[in-house]
Amino acid sequence: MQDFTNQRSASTVDELWLLQHPAVFTLGRAGKKEHLLAPGDIPVVQSDRGGQVTYHGPGQLVGYLLIDLRRLQINIRQLVSGIEMSIIQLLATYGVDAQCRKAAPGVYVADKKVAALGLRIRRGCSFHGFSLNVAMDVEPFGRINPCGYPGLKVIQLRELGVDDDLGQISEQLVLKIQRQFGYDVISQEQAVN
Repeated sequence: MQDFTNQRSASTVDELWLLQHPAVFTLGRAGKKEHLLAPGDIPVVQSDRGGQVTYHGPGQLVGYLLIDLRRLQINIRQLVSGIEMSIIQLLATYGVDAQCRKAAPGVYVADKKVAALGLRIRRGCSFHGFSLNVAMDVEPFGRINPCGYPGLKVIQLRELGVDDDLGQISEQLVLKIQRQFGYDVISQEQAVN
């Protein structure tokens, strides 16, 4: 992401990378180690994204938005709101009522967080993005103060009655993001490693 952002020009096409991570805790640039309660055998990685600490693992959809904000004529707040609204609209298609919170970025169902955001802007372009809990082991969230909030509970789509797999959810979310940010054309490539 850093290399892509550093090398892009005004004509570089925006990209959205969707993936899963192996089990890992990540600390944002301002992340405080005091929010790591008991990481145990899960690695902790320092990240250059915004935000505090979060967990990534199999069954969680991670999206990295590599967007030229100047070209879209949006600011960081509009980017954050657009990501949140895309996820909220996705959940609405499953009959799940979700909200965002102005003071705590992300998407919530009742008082539980289902999606976290952590972004970075360099030279007017974004990288990093969001994580959406789909069908995963949420136990590791109990080993941290998620996003720096003691006692914050998390939830996943499976607990909300959503049985679609990561592939189906990814396809739908791409369409929501496309509409939210006004992209006319999308092309898809799949990388395997």
